[in-house]
Amino acid sequence: MRAVIQRVHHASVTIEARVYSSIRQGLLVYLGVDRDDGDSDIAYMVDKLSRIRVFEDNAGQMNLDVTQAGGQVLIVSAFTVQADARRGRRPSLDRAASSDRAAILYGMVCEGLRNAGIRIEKGSFGDHMAVEASNDGPICILLDSRRLF
Repeated sequence: MRAVIQRVHHASVTIEARVYSSIRQGLLVYLGVDRDDGDSDIAYMVDKLSRIRVFEDNAGQMNLDVTQAGGQVLIVSAFTVQADARRGRRPSLDRAASSDRAAILYGMVCEGLRNAGIRIEKGSFGDHMAVEASNDGPICILLDSRRLF
């Protein structure tokens, strides 16, 4: 499982000219599910997303997680996060999970974050979405549950 996370001032998902979901300060997460992902990948991602310290404390140091900062998480399924662009010009998506499996695991990550006490909003799985964000920093972090990078 891979994620691109951004610390944001605010973010939103729009579908067909209608705001579908939005957050204020927090994390925008693009989540990609690998075809071999399972329970340990879900647990890793939930733990990292809920506890990664990328928000500033009173001293200006990145010592706070999203909950401590009073933030929210907007999590968007993005199979292209699994793309391999090392060879050629067309990214390979061979590692991406099938849509049915990805929807289940994406839902389990969302549920895990909710159970951790984090207010989340979601994209609309499988739909074409316009995602808008005001990146704060910019702070952008790549996560991989298999620690490949």
